[in-house]
Amino acid sequence: MVFLKWVVAFSILCNFLATPTLSISSILNKEELANISVNFLNLAKRPELFDWIVRIRRTIHENPELGFEEFETSKLIRNELDKMGIFYKYPVAVTGVVGFSGTGKPPFVALRADMDALAMQEEVDWEHKSKIPGKMHACGHDAHVAMLLGAAKILQEQRDILQGTVLLVFQPAEEGGGGAKKMLESGILDNVDAIFGLHISPMSPIGTVAASSGPIMAGSGFFEAVIKGKGGHAAIPQHTIDPILAASNIVVSLQHLVSRETDPLDSQVVTVAKFKGGGAFNVIPDSVTIGGTFRAFSKESFAQLKQRIVEVITRQAAVQRCNATVDFDTKNRPFYPVTVNNKALHEQFRNVAGQMLGIDKIIAMKPTMGTEDFSFFAEAIPGCFYLLGMVDETKGRFESGHSPFYRVNEDVLPYGVALHASLATTYLLEHQLKSTTRDQNVHDEL
Repeated sequence: MVFLKWVVAFSILCNFLATPTLSISSILNKEELANISVNFLNLAKRPELFDWIVRIRRTIHENPELGFEEFETSKLIRNELDKMGIFYKYPVAVTGVVGFSGTGKPPFVALRADMDALAMQEEVDWEHKSKIPGKMHACGHDAHVAMLLGAAKILQEQRDILQGTVLLVFQPAEEGGGGAKKMLESGILDNVDAIFGLHISPMSPIGTVAASSGPIMAGSGFFEAVIKGKGGHAAIPQHTIDPILAASNIVVSLQHLVSRETDPLDSQVVTVAKFKGGGAFNVIPDSVTIGGTFRAFSKESFAQLKQRIVEVITRQAAVQRCNATVDFDTKNRPFYPVTVNNKALHEQFRNVAGQMLGIDKIIAMKPTMGTEDFSFFAEAIPGCFYLLGMVDETKGRFESGHSPFYRVNEDVLPYGVALHASLATTYLLEHQLKSTTRDQNVHDEL
């Protein structure tokens, strides 16, 4: 009966959409809006739907694929969308898929799931262990895809009451490939008004979520430098130009960029994590290669770090009579912008999550120096990214992402399904009135 009440409320809304001055709150009160979230969670927890989502997740987990190689994962997604009767575009950014549910007209809201796995060997011994040597879903992207497909199924079941269009964005190459950037460049999201994304978290209890408004994750980039000197025998260093000594001084000097040139209240990181040079105990090599990452929370700080990294490497090399070149390789490893949550969308997220889980289950997300390529979407479109807790102490320890012992608590799947569906539905409902007053010639359909 509660769900029927929700449907009737939507019908009432549709009858009054032609009235520009109508207030949404006059159609659906707080209790009725809360019912949307609760009903979606109940739908997501149906045994037949839960079992289906679990099967999808396990199938993807057994067959992990790296960035821009997700052909079988993409095929699975397309097959499931075909069964649901959902129209989609493929390929988008090589292996990406974008499905469409709803009216095909404004407003447009997007839900995103990343698809790619990591190049690592799974060490978890279980029935559905990765079948591909050296590849593993160690960051939960298999669960993300399964949850978005689950949301697609629910949304398609309720498509007659969707007051706009939901884009189901299955994105390739989140793990360093900049798949989100390539999807934006395809133009398929040009008319989208808002986008939501999630990531399961091994840090928070199941049934909780974490998010904050504003900057939540740093912008990042990678660099690699080759320091060239003159090799020779270690017993006669005066006849050489030692690139190892030059590279060592460079590594130390790069640390001063944060400790002595950065405002302590402006979080930044420069880390050298790669150092390769020489292969013998008594031979000074001709060259050394170093590499690392740099991160910041503003475009200005990021640009300054980039400039100073080049200056420090080249000038410190010159002090030691060496030459140095610096490569940021942005073609293969694009710079990631800061992930910024839109204030209005974050407030909507808090309302939806609070109605579904309880306001006490919403955790304020502390900014982190980690990165997420959802940032490309959130830079171009108002966006909101949140973490979905999955910790259950009765099921043992859950390792952090990128660990060969990474596990997913599959009990979290219905929560992601319900949050996806609720956020999209409530966004369309709350923005339908604004949409009807727009110039339809400018923003008519996707």
